[in-house]
Amino acid sequence: MPQCEMCGAEKPSLTTTKVEGAELELCGDCSEFGTTVRTESSGSSGSTKYSTSSSSGGSSSSSPSSSSSSTRRRDMFDEMDTVAADYDDRIRNARESAGLSQEDLAKQLNEKASVIRKLERGEILPSDDVQSKLEKSLGISLVEGEDAEDSEWSSESSGTMTLGDVVKRNDS
Repeated sequence: MPQCEMCGAEKPSLTTTKVEGAELELCGDCSEFGTTVRTESSGSSGSTKYSTSSSSGGSSSSSPSSSSSSTRRRDMFDEMDTVAADYDDRIRNARESAGLSQEDLAKQLNEKASVIRKLERGEILPSDDVQSKLEKSLGISLVEGEDAEDSEWSSESSGTMTLGDVVKRNDS
C-alpha cells in the first residue's frame, strides 16, 4: 500500500500535489497543503496542469496578452552592474600604484584588512558599499566592460536609441 510522502500514512490512493515547488504523492488530508496536479494528455505529449483558484480565469500579469508584445518584461537585474572578472587585479594594482598597504587602504575605507586581502585574492565579491568606497578612493571602476564606448552610449540626453542612431549607411 502506498505511503503519503508528508505524513507517512498508508492510504489506498494518493494524489500528486505540488507543495512549495515539490511534487509529492499525498493523502487526502495532506493534499490541502498544496496544489493538486493533474496531467492532461493531448496527442503524443503530456502537459502538467495545476488546479488553483488563482490561475483559473481573470487576467494575470505574466500572460502575454496583458503586456505589449514589442517590449520585453524588465526585471531588477537589467539595471544592475556586473562586477568585472578581474576586479581583484584592478584593486591590487590601484592600491599598489597609490603606494598603500592593505592595512592602510582598509583604514582609509573604514573596513577590515581581511576584507581587502580576500578581495585581492578574489575570494569574495565586494558589497555595493565596499565597491563604491574602493572606486572613489582608488579612482577605479570595478564594473564589467566600462570603457569610453559604453559611456558614449549612456550619455545620450533622450535616453532612447533607435536603429537609425547606430547604423551608418553606405550610399556610395
